[in-house]
Amino acid sequence: MHTPWAGSLHPVRVTNSHVAALGWDTGDTMSVSLPLVFDAPRRGMPSRHLADLDADGRRAAVAELGLPAFRADQLARHYYGRLEADPEKMTDLPAAVRAKIAEALFPPLLTPLRHVACDDGTTRKTLWRANDGTLLESVLMRYPDRATLCISSQAGCGMACPFCATGQGGLNRNLSTAEIVDQVRSAAAAMRDGEVAGGAGRLSNIVFMGMGEPLANYKRVVAAVRRITSPAPDGLGISQRSVVVSTVGLAPAIRRLADEGLSVTLAVSLHTPDDELRDTLVPVNNRWPLAEVLDAARYYADRTGRRVSIEYALIRDVNDQPWRADLLGKKLRKALGSLVHVNVIPLNPTPGSEWDASPKPAEREFVRRVNEQGVTCTVRDTRGREIAAACGQLAAEEK
Repeated sequence: MHTPWAGSLHPVRVTNSHVAALGWDTGDTMSVSLPLVFDAPRRGMPSRHLADLDADGRRAAVAELGLPAFRADQLARHYYGRLEADPEKMTDLPAAVRAKIAEALFPPLLTPLRHVACDDGTTRKTLWRANDGTLLESVLMRYPDRATLCISSQAGCGMACPFCATGQGGLNRNLSTAEIVDQVRSAAAAMRDGEVAGGAGRLSNIVFMGMGEPLANYKRVVAAVRRITSPAPDGLGISQRSVVVSTVGLAPAIRRLADEGLSVTLAVSLHTPDDELRDTLVPVNNRWPLAEVLDAARYYADRTGRRVSIEYALIRDVNDQPWRADLLGKKLRKALGSLVHVNVIPLNPTPGSEWDASPKPAEREFVRRVNEQGVTCTVRDTRGREIAAACGQLAAEEK
């Protein structure tokens, strides 16, 4: 389906004033073009997988194979309930049909190439290779009271945010619904089997904050959310309220998501309260400026009753000025009232980047000023910096 924000390649002109606002040395002829890509290349998607299908689709697929209808729920219970993706290990299936089921409904999806851990083993980044060779990453983080998985919705990203490693690498392709869901199934199995420090446990929270812009892969992301949150045998049974879908501000898609009847948390990566700087930091702002994004966020909050999360990566001498904190608080209070929370994220620089995190005193002052405007603001606990697994660092480079 053609979506209202769809397009192909959109050069964004970064003017001298934009560059100067970022503190760069402009010279007399400084000019940069950053590509925005909304339409992912149509290549490399895997064949149909069980996780791509809803209940009706599963029943139809089983019927196509000439199998009795009850096999549809049986397969779903194996995949979603027992977290098993290999039909050869589904011993209650007749041996004679396992290969046929594997070929039709369980094509190869993601192969783990490497796990890298830090934080005493409680944070684990996984580099995945898809069946077409595409690389992507997910990050599993265990806390005392929960286990959170940060998943990718695209391989790469087309939103061109200059401080984000994924955005710097460009967009390879969308992920299929099944490729998104299988990141979750795999992490749930890892928690169950005690592969993460702390022993056996349960995966409880999902954040669409890995590689890609989730709302640029809208239909597959929404389908994945439904698989992740539906109770067995239709899904993995994770609470919708424990799922966060992030966006850089695709306003029409935010409104569309509000009408889906879901109760997931919306996270908007704002990063600055003024359009001039945001045109550079978040180039999609050239298409949907701040006022339009905040109007869409308010629509989401009103429709769902859910508080919107505002993500703000704090960058030294770029967006950490006290006046920007004041302006952020005022704009959010006016647009969203009490239905908003600001997550300040200390910038996680990538190798060779000229961007740096704000000093702690500036961070504390920024948070204080936003709170002073009547908007709840806290600093996010960062994980995985030393393994390039923190916000903005995922690049899926095989080394």
